[in-house]
Amino acid sequence: MKAPRVTLDQWRTLQAVVDHGGFAQAADALHRSQSSVSYTVARMQEQLGVPLLRIDGRKAVLTEAGNVLLRRSRHLVKQASQLEDLAHHMEQGWEAEVRLVVDAAYPSARLVRALSAFMPQSRGCRVRLREEVLSGVEEVLHEGIADLAISSFSIGGYLGTELSSVEFVAVAHPEHSLHRLGREITFQDLESQLQVVIRDSGRAQPKDVGWLGAEQRWTVGSLGTAATFVSSGLGFAWLPRHMIERELREGVLKPLPLDQGGSRHPLFYLYSSKEKSLGPATQILIDLLRNFDTAPLDVPFAAPPQA
Repeated sequence: MKAPRVTLDQWRTLQAVVDHGGFAQAADALHRSQSSVSYTVARMQEQLGVPLLRIDGRKAVLTEAGNVLLRRSRHLVKQASQLEDLAHHMEQGWEAEVRLVVDAAYPSARLVRALSAFMPQSRGCRVRLREEVLSGVEEVLHEGIADLAISSFSIGGYLGTELSSVEFVAVAHPEHSLHRLGREITFQDLESQLQVVIRDSGRAQPKDVGWLGAEQRWTVGSLGTAATFVSSGLGFAWLPRHMIERELREGVLKPLPLDQGGSRHPLFYLYSSKEKSLGPATQILIDLLRNFDTAPLDVPFAAPPQA
């Protein structure tokens, strides 16, 4: 790759000439001599082979090419400044990245709120978010490729922080034969029906969760797919209420009137990796995840203003 001929300092100088209205004003702002500023811009034009400024009376005005290049250069200079800031923060122990793995059943609305609040405090720290199902979260944490994990399982050897519970509801389409029974449903009624279950993404010791006594069982890869199948009349399933609120309101899903076990409320836990100590960015994200874990899911979310 050919090295750039124009430096960031030269782009900053051109920006100062335009932003401050002339060479003399730019020189004052940059604490340099006017001749130095003029030479820098002249050298830029020579190196690029394109005129950037033209003199209109006593004022330097951008050419069409200069206007395009200056606009692009602002992004370049901003990114370079952000890179320098990130290097400074890393020198102070600030992480470049936080890796978060979450069980797919955990409410994404709470994640959005926490991550949106984290953004203006992140100092350039990236978040790598990964979704797994059931024991897949535990495997990722054990493999050391996650800094934080949210799971509904009690993971051995880790001290988790208790979060809120998530309600899973047994549902089927309103025209499903189970609803047409017109009475309270027992597990014996379920045995002859198709149950839709979600595949555990863990590879070592995948787990089955929820009643699995049905003679017919279809396994799908995601909660969203399960909701689509059941909404279409294919079987029944236990699904997180927060994911199917719209289907319940619109009447394409209806809770099964089970005599027991119609809903369950597993607790979720927040875990941190034992492979490395927590940095300041990770600790901030932990606090935000805990704070927003109890936020009502039906309250409209307002994104924070961009810096």
